[in-house]
Amino acid sequence: MNTALFIARRVAFNRQKTFSRIIIRLAVSATAISVAIMILTLAFVNGFQHAVSQKVFSFWGHIRVQYYEQYRAPFAEESPILKNDSIVAGIKEIPGIKTVQAFATKSAILKTDESIEGVLFKGVDTGYDFSSLQQFLTVGRWVGFSDSTYSREIVISEYTAKQLRLNVDDRILIYFFRGETQKLRPDRLTIVGIYKTNMEEYDKLYAIGDLKLVQRLNDWSPDEIGGYEVFVDDYKKMDALSDEIFSTLPGEWGSKTMTEIYPNIFDWLQLQNTNRDVVLVVMIVIAIINLITCLIILVLERTRMIGVLKSVGATDWVVQKIFTYQGIFIACFGILIGLAAGLGICYLQERTGFLKFWDENAYYMLVIPVQVIWWQVLLVVLGTLVVCALTLLIPSMVSRRIQPAKAVQFR
Repeated sequence: MNTALFIARRVAFNRQKTFSRIIIRLAVSATAISVAIMILTLAFVNGFQHAVSQKVFSFWGHIRVQYYEQYRAPFAEESPILKNDSIVAGIKEIPGIKTVQAFATKSAILKTDESIEGVLFKGVDTGYDFSSLQQFLTVGRWVGFSDSTYSREIVISEYTAKQLRLNVDDRILIYFFRGETQKLRPDRLTIVGIYKTNMEEYDKLYAIGDLKLVQRLNDWSPDEIGGYEVFVDDYKKMDALSDEIFSTLPGEWGSKTMTEIYPNIFDWLQLQNTNRDVVLVVMIVIAIINLITCLIILVLERTRMIGVLKSVGATDWVVQKIFTYQGIFIACFGILIGLAAGLGICYLQERTGFLKFWDENAYYMLVIPVQVIWWQVLLVVLGTLVVCALTLLIPSMVSRRIQPAKAVQFR
């Protein structure tokens, strides 16, 4: 019979309202809260980073291929390149490449009788896959294309629609800057859809229409485009894939990842890792202090018991094991409860979205997203067990210093 384990279980699971029972429950609760908060912190940060980055990728792809201009601004119009089916085919053959789509942009002004709004008109063609943007469409549909001429349809953002007081099926007067003299050319387009990404960089700037219209306005040939959007299967590999794509391009072409084009967004996302790490460190420190304090109090509260055990022949190692087992009970029950609470809240949030940001414009979304990565959950559990195991050495060593003669007189 394991005497140390028997005594530890009797003390830990004593149903009488003793001081030890209260201390153990507080320690279990504190450990559970620490584990739950660590799991929630990881899930919320992962979900937020993934949701924001996917919005950027869904709108522009992961890699942009276009004419190489070193000092070109991200929102400027592109210099034309010629469509090259052999280059596109070569890019698609690279493992990890999902789709390649042509595009071009053109500065424009949307005008009503009451107000005007500047936009960057993004032209796409019949081969464009709108499935990645479907999550952003709030009203209407995407642009339809014609084989004979350019489409006179346009999709605008919800922000632009509110500013101009427009809705689906309304016709809008649009002025394009044309030629070296930047002469304005008017045209009338029909609004067929309204989108919302909650990202100011997109909602306040972009409208989507037909690539043929951009080609017509720029006096481009049907084979001239602004560039290609490249979508990849795994965004974590886009830097390596961009380098591989670059090696297949003509000398005057270049390729850039979205992290290079929009570094401010992705640098901001990386800062969330700092907040995450701070919370994790604080929770680990709280768990350590809580467990040490709890076990020291238990040792002091059971001083007379320790004295009696030693006086009847129990070794220091047996006494030390009693409090080590108690610490293991606290850690295991705390981890299990924290695990259930953390994963349960993540599940409810994913199903119901009951937790929301107070300012959706500041965080690019309204509902707080969650993404549980199971190896991180496993790391939290194992890390907590290891930390608790190391922490147990301190209070359990205190029990070795208690002398039987003094302990039995302890009040």
